[in-house]
Formats: sequence, C-alpha cells, structure tokens
Amino acid sequence: MTVTVQTGAAPRTTGVVRTDPAGVHEALARLEQPVYVVRTGAGIGVSNARPADTGAIVAAAGPLPPERLGDAGFRARHGLRYAYMGGAMAGGIASEDLVIELAKAGTLGSFGAAGLLPERIERALKRFAAEIPRLPYAVNLIHAPSEQELERAGVELFLRHRVRCVEASAFMDLTPHIVRYRVAGLYRDPQGRPVAGNRVIAKVSRPEVAERFLRPAPESVVADLLARGLVTAEQAELARVVPMADDITIEGDSGGHTDRRPLVALFPVIAALRDEAQRRTGYPVRLGAAGGLGTPASIAAAYGLGADYVVVGSVHQACLESGTSPAVRAMLAEAGVADCDMAPAADMFELGVDLQVLRKGTMFPMRARRLYELYKQYDGVEALPAGERRKLETQVFRRPLDDIWADVQEYFARRDPDQLERAGREPRRKMALIFRWYLGMASRWATVGEGDRVADYQVWTGPAIGAFNAWTAGTPLAAVENRRVALVASELMRGAAFTGRVQQLTLGGVRLPASVRSYRPASLRETSEVVAA
Repeated sequence: MTVTVQTGAAPRTTGVVRTDPAGVHEALARLEQPVYVVRTGAGIGVSNARPADTGAIVAAAGPLPPERLGDAGFRARHGLRYAYMGGAMAGGIASEDLVIELAKAGTLGSFGAAGLLPERIERALKRFAAEIPRLPYAVNLIHAPSEQELERAGVELFLRHRVRCVEASAFMDLTPHIVRYRVAGLYRDPQGRPVAGNRVIAKVSRPEVAERFLRPAPESVVADLLARGLVTAEQAELARVVPMADDITIEGDSGGHTDRRPLVALFPVIAALRDEAQRRTGYPVRLGAAGGLGTPASIAAAYGLGADYVVVGSVHQACLESGTSPAVRAMLAEAGVADCDMAPAADMFELGVDLQVLRKGTMFPMRARRLYELYKQYDGVEALPAGERRKLETQVFRRPLDDIWADVQEYFARRDPDQLERAGREPRRKMALIFRWYLGMASRWATVGEGDRVADYQVWTGPAIGAFNAWTAGTPLAAVENRRVALVASELMRGAAFTGRVQQLTLGGVRLPASVRSYRPASLRETSEVVAA
C-alpha cells in the first residue's frame, strides 16, 4: 500500500501531529527522535511522538542521528564520531589546518603528503603530534613509479614519528615500502591475537588492486624485509595471516587520479571480493565510498550501497582550511557538474595516466594534453620543429626550454638524482622532465594564487564540487567565506541522515511531497550549534 502525505499551505496540527510543510519537515529533521506517519481526521500527518492510538500509525522510522551512519566498527577502529573521511589532496591541499579541524569534529582527515619533500611532511607530523596528539588523523602515501625514493622516505618518516594510519593511493601493485609500513606495525595482543598497529586505508578503483590489499603481504617481499632487518621474525610470521589493508576506499569518478568508474557499478564488485576474503580470513575489512560525493543525497546513496564510511575530497578543497589559494576557492565556488576535464598527470606522465581537473576558467587541460601529444610524437625537445618550440616557449612555458631544463636539473639534483642520470642517456626522458615541470608548476601556481598564471591553473577536482554548489545555492554555504570544513562535514552528514530517513519511509510506501523531502543547509547560527554539540 502506498500512502501519500499531502501538506497544506497553512499550518494544521492535530496534537503533536503536523500536516503543514514546515511541520512535516521539522519532524523529519529531528533525527535523534523516531518519526511516525499517522492517519488523522485532518489527513495523513507526521509526528515524533508515538500516538496513543497505535492503529493510526501508517509507517514509522527509528532515530537516525548522523553518528549512526556507516559502520560502528570503522568508527571504533579509528576513534571517530562520524564514519566520514576527508581524503588526501596532494601538495598539502589537504592541509594541516584541514586535518586538525576534521579531527576535532570527530572525523578522519588525511594529510595531502603526495608531492611534498620529506622535510615538509615532517613539519606537518610534528604539528599533529603537538596539536592533536590523541585525535585521529591519516597521512597519504602515494605510489609514484618514477620517484620510488620519495615513497621510501615517506615510510621512514611515518615509522619514526609513529604515524598509525596511512591512506595508500595510486598503487597498481604492492611495493616493498607499503608492505614494510604495514608489517612493521604488527604485534600480538595479550591473548596472542594479531594486531595491526599501523593501519592502512587503501584507495582503489580496480578490483585487481583491491584483491592485493585484501590478501596478506607477498611472502617474498616480507622475506626480503626480514633479511634486511626491517621487520622482526614475529612480524613476518603475523604477516601471513593479516591482510594488507584494514579499510578499502572504493573510488569512483573523482578529482585528481581517477579511472572515472561509476561508483554504483564498481562498489558491488569489490564488495563481493571483500566478502569472499573475509570468509577465508575472518579479518574484518571495511569498505568506503569516494568519488562524486558532494551532497547529502549522494552520501546517503553511498551508505545505501553498503559503504561503511564515505570519503569527501573536492568539496573540502573549496573550504577555508584547505591548502589552496583564495583564487582557486573562488573558481571552485563557480563550478558546475560539467566543468571538469581530463589532463595528463605529472607523476605518471610517461605512462599516459590522466587526472581530472577544473576546466572552467583555465586553459591547463588543453595545454597539458598538447604536451603529451608532442611527447608521443617526437624523440626529444631537440627534435621539436622550430615553430612548435617557439609556441611552447612563448605561450606555455613563457621561458626558453633551456632555462626550464636548468631549473629541472637543480630540482632533481636534491630530490632524485637518478632521474637526471636517465635523462642524460634518453632524450625523450629529458623531454618528459621538462614537460612535467609545467604540469608541476601549474598546480603550484594554483595553490599559491600566482596572479599572472590563472590561465595555467591546474585544479584537481571532480563533478562533486558542482553538485555541492547546486545544493548550497541560496544558502549561507554558497559563500566561500562560510565554507568551514567542520561545518560542511556536519551539514553533509546531517543531510545524509535526513535523506536516509526519507528513503526509509519511501521504501515503506510513504510518498512525501517534494517540498519536505530535501535537506538544505540551515542558518550559520543553527549549523554552528550542531557542530558544537
């Protein structure tokens, strides 16, 4: 049986039962209380109180505060209030401020360590130890095939500073460095059970990669670590029974590195792999959902798919605490869902890997794609036709390529000298490093707000920011100066719980009018009170 709630233009009440639009919405929004759909003499209404005449109850839904969304085990494992994570955005865009504010709000933030030098990452780790010593946080460890030394140095830092949670991203296979981090944290509890002291959240977009993190570490890699004295014999033994990851974030179409998979298609496939692995090992691996999550409806849908937690990225970049420039935040606030494009990734340029970036207001995607076309077509910068080289030097690089090469040499001399050695032998490798200079600088120009380089800004983002802008239009959160990350997280989670409640009633056959079934951000005063609570 389907029941339609019809609301009148003016308030009409029967005791505590509300039939007017404002009253129905208000009752639905009391998430900490149950909600009853009740048949009255004035029609169908909604109440938070159980009516004396229980026969009048048409449908009901229990309390659904945002703290109940997702998996309780995930919240307990990481010490969280909400099953909500702020994903890492490289180059420190997921900044210390952003991570700290998310931690204080009872969520998990991942510091965007990818692309940063070890000394910069170490400053962040020291700040976390000083300001949030007992609160949860994660640090990103990105797989960079062309810069293995940075991956190794990152793990050294994490072990030295006792970082207990790493978000592993862009891995196509397991490397000795991520295996070392995982295995070096294994120990037995007083009952002799294995415990993973170093937690790994693996972000994946392919089933075959998920399978690698669902299994224990490769024995050959562990044996090598043991032979080099980097793990103990007991840790090597425990590594046979503990999977590589505690949690796996399933990433659909997102900003930055993305395979642009539809989340609704990808999630069930990897969930089935997880279920099978759990039957074999008995070790609980939680699944998160990421990519395209910028509204309460999308987050509620992710939980509906079975996600134990959700991961938000692009929306956080538009928040005041992010490590990008005011100019980029303003650009993001104007973006629509179709204002993104694909462009070559600096860290995987030679492999032809793309990432998703903002298209509106910048020429970066077009210029970056042209660089990759030239890389594929010619054997080196010396082989470029004179006209092509002149265009690059005047329109893209704005400097002679020889000067750019000098900067590249200086950069890699202290970061990864092996790159220069290879470039000396391989002209196309030299070309790749020069072109990667532009890709790397384009993201830096954006984060620092370089005024005369707006047309070259590389801003990693996905359609979620456009959806968020549409949802917040006409509300306080439409203004950039009001977008504080704790407030955004709280409103998204409350909205997701509200949406989940509406969905529960809908599945029970209750059709609510469009005017009452959507959650909109409240006034700043009201939302601040919710965050403080």
